[in-house]
Amino acid sequence: MNVSLTPELESLVQEKVRTGMYHSASEVVREALRLLRERDELRQVGLVELRKEIAVGLEQANRGQTAPLNVKAIKSKARAAMKGRHRPNLAGAGGSRHSGPKGRRRIVGR
Repeated sequence: MNVSLTPELESLVQEKVRTGMYHSASEVVREALRLLRERDELRQVGLVELRKEIAVGLEQANRGQTAPLNVKAIKSKARAAMKGRHRPNLAGAGGSRHSGPKGRRRIVGR
């Protein structure tokens, strides 16, 4: 299997091996894929929970158990929740998902 990496990701892999945290580039890639699978599983669990909450809300709405819509309060609550959060710039760490093969290197696996 061949995997193309941006120079930034290749440097990251090499740095992980250089620090001794991993013995090879393949180990780094395997760990990254394990973490990706774990993240995907957690996201799926979150989606299942969200769907359950939506179903409960729809049932309550169908029974007439609703509260008046207060858009200002909703926006205020959302802004407060987002105030402390920081979303990393993923394009800066690993390049754009839409970039072409230019500037990418290959890691050859077995």
